[in-house]
Amino acid sequence: MVAGARLTIDLEALAANYRLIRDRVAPAAVGGVVKANGYGLGAAEVARTLIDEGCRHLFVALQGEAEALIPELPAGIPVYILNGLLPGGEAACAALGAVPVLNSLDQIERWSAEAARCDTRLPAVLQVDTGMSRMGLPGDEIAQVLARPELLRPIDLHFIISHLACADEPGDAANAAQETHFRTIAASFPGVPLALDNSGGAFHARGHFDLVRAGIALYGGAPRSNAPNPMRATVHLEARIAQLRTIPAGTGVGYGLTFKTTRETRIATIPVGYADGWPRCLGNRGSAYIAGIRVPVAGRVSMDSITLDVTDVPAEHLRPGAPVELLGPHQGIDQVAADAGTISYEILTQLSRRYERVYLPSETSARIRSTASMKTAP
Repeated sequence: MVAGARLTIDLEALAANYRLIRDRVAPAAVGGVVKANGYGLGAAEVARTLIDEGCRHLFVALQGEAEALIPELPAGIPVYILNGLLPGGEAACAALGAVPVLNSLDQIERWSAEAARCDTRLPAVLQVDTGMSRMGLPGDEIAQVLARPELLRPIDLHFIISHLACADEPGDAANAAQETHFRTIAASFPGVPLALDNSGGAFHARGHFDLVRAGIALYGGAPRSNAPNPMRATVHLEARIAQLRTIPAGTGVGYGLTFKTTRETRIATIPVGYADGWPRCLGNRGSAYIAGIRVPVAGRVSMDSITLDVTDVPAEHLRPGAPVELLGPHQGIDQVAADAGTISYEILTQLSRRYERVYLPSETSARIRSTASMKTAP
């Protein structure tokens, strides 16, 4: 495949990040959040890597994501749908074997009715709102559920969960308030396993209930703000120079001519743009690296191309086809996100399918596949 850029996905780094979180939160289990196509890296590839490391709980956002993922996985791995079920999706979800996260009284009523129709207990997770005012049952609906025990009788509750609004800031008082509220609600559901922490919560200095839902930290994003990032980078994005030119001082570059040269300037154009998920707002403020040298974006990011000021790069590193680092050892997803005024989640999930994708296998996955190959050899 000839592409404008190559995205290398390091599955061993992903596995190492999983192990770091697992060891930190033990004896709690760690589930992997693989929504949005595994944060842009490939849900099936990410999920299989996590399973090889012992992960037994996977989370997606939408029913369609579960429908695409479950056929790619070994049997018996629960896939939880965080956004729950839209009306009319119950029968398909039950047939698929996915586990909905029930976020409202209405969803509970519909899933309970589906269980009665199937004449079987159906699995589910119950999410309660402890202060984020997003997904989850508010207090009045929790009270109604408790007053109608027949609703939950045909449902096999895997977990009671909630979500921290300020987990990346461990000192925020909202974390303690949500945890206290969560414990109070959970007391009404004795014996049901509990899950509250996400990536940021996994790094809080306290207990972690029964399950941690790890997301951005698996993919190398910083789990806490204003603290060193202990996670390994999982992605490397390398473009290649498509064209080089030298232009005189006083020359405009790109749409709107928003960049004006102040000296004779060497411009390199790379075939990556906002259609590839590179934020348009990085025009005149973002950068790339050539041979370890920072080269600023000169002008606007276009749909399919970016112009870089490479005047200070030695000539031996400049030629059509020469590599240009967009994500790698010199700038990771958190740095690019900071330059773009956004968060690392957005940088990852926008990575384009136009990139050539190369997966570096995890050590565990490679060992498992090698063993399986030897067993099936004639």
